[in-house]
Amino acid sequence: MKNLAHWRESSELFMRYGAIGIVLLLTALGILAPWLRWMLFVTVPLLGLAVYDVVQRRHTLWRNYPLLAHIRWIAEDLRPFAQAYFVENDLEGRPFNHNERALVYARSKGQLDSHPFGTELDVYSDEYEWLAHSIVPKEDIPAEWRVDVGTGQCSKPYSAALLNISAMSFGSLSANAIMALNKGAAAGNFYHDTGEGGLSRYHRSHGGDLVWEIGSGYFGCRTEDGKFDPAKFADTAQIDQVKMVEIKLSQGAKPGHGGVLPGPKVTEEIAETRGVPPGQDVVSPAAHSTFSTPIELLEWAAHLRDLSGGKPVGAKLCVGKPHEVFALVKAMRETGILLDYLVVDGAEGGTGAAPVEFSNRVGMPLREGLMIVRNALVGTNLKPQVKIAAAGKVHSGAGMAFNFGLGADWCNAGRAFMFALGCVQSLKCHTDHCPTGIATQDATRQRGLVPMEKAERVARFQRHTLHSFREMVMAMGLENPWQIAPCHISERLDSARADSIDNIHRFLAPGQLLDDPGSTPYARAWSTAQASSFGEATCRQN
Repeated sequence: MKNLAHWRESSELFMRYGAIGIVLLLTALGILAPWLRWMLFVTVPLLGLAVYDVVQRRHTLWRNYPLLAHIRWIAEDLRPFAQAYFVENDLEGRPFNHNERALVYARSKGQLDSHPFGTELDVYSDEYEWLAHSIVPKEDIPAEWRVDVGTGQCSKPYSAALLNISAMSFGSLSANAIMALNKGAAAGNFYHDTGEGGLSRYHRSHGGDLVWEIGSGYFGCRTEDGKFDPAKFADTAQIDQVKMVEIKLSQGAKPGHGGVLPGPKVTEEIAETRGVPPGQDVVSPAAHSTFSTPIELLEWAAHLRDLSGGKPVGAKLCVGKPHEVFALVKAMRETGILLDYLVVDGAEGGTGAAPVEFSNRVGMPLREGLMIVRNALVGTNLKPQVKIAAAGKVHSGAGMAFNFGLGADWCNAGRAFMFALGCVQSLKCHTDHCPTGIATQDATRQRGLVPMEKAERVARFQRHTLHSFREMVMAMGLENPWQIAPCHISERLDSARADSIDNIHRFLAPGQLLDDPGSTPYARAWSTAQASSFGEATCRQN
């Protein structure tokens, strides 16, 4: 036993200081043997690092295991790549698995996107859901569809593609990434959402249609103290390239959370785009300062519509409390002021950086949020005047079909278009060390992304995805995607039972919330909602 204890003690000492001993030995050999002097270029810096490890006080492992402990930090950096390339199977990766990423890569490059030997999904597990095809597919359908966005209160409606680029700001994305996305949008005739970070010169570089997103920071249309500036807004909103305006109420990855862009990251270019002083912290409040009630929100939206020259104005939100959605539709009914569209952003949506608790535990997933917004608008006879867009991990024609079946009129995608640019899901977006030059302001990393080349991939991915979507509509025997209904979508309840989702979830009939709200699952939320306030009566049970 004494020998075993001695052996363990010796092993521990070797683990802790053996690396230093080896480096010292190699250094000595380099000094004594002229033909090994080249080793000193390696061993001397390692000795310096070892000395630093021993004397520094921040990292316990470095002090206790000089040199050797650095392997842990290297492994942590390499872990996402090792996990993706050597550990995960084709269906395990998160947020997007290998098969999902590979589909986008293939379509963006114009490569073969078919799959051999049948599905890899377990069709008897709850991961499986399917669309109902027809014995008589409808081949004579239009080559493409577009959706007209804009109520009768809008003098300049916009004809939108069915798949567009979701909100991603300059600052979160690099200048080269923004230019590639916009050129791709111009080539494919679809729109490019600016994100809340303002409309930069890179967004305007290739003339692609833009949707200008206005967040609580009012970037690009703010006063010096961060309030909304109508004159600055009008100057930009009336640019012909800006086709619609989108009020950001919340986003799926971090709903209800503001943010601070640290001063050192506020470069001259970002400051110019956002209308803020360079080098100073920039705050995005959690809530807007221009409104606090549903009616005030609609009045501000009407004001934006007037200032823009009559362009469509909508809002983006991740659904949180259902009664707030009902409060908004009640305000539309009461005032007669309509939003032109609502973008439903799911909790599975992406972001450059977010607190883990918000990404994992706050916000409603897209499917549930989309059903609530659909039921709110249909149940109050506000649809189809008010259109619905869906955003949240959209990357395929099948995903689009499911969203249309739940009430969407079109879809937006963010990370899928990043994959088209070359994103490898390294999960480095928040570090400014994106290896593909997409989510970084580092000029040396941006250099690897050539906008002219990547723009072709952006346009090609969108085109091939819509082609796949059209084939699914055709296979279902429908004339257009807006005919996809809940009864066409089925999902498993368990390994022995499955049903169409209209038998699992409630889909309201037109006007049902007005005529008989008590017959719906939303009776309490509907009675709580009021046009004059986003507040609610407590739902806590004692």
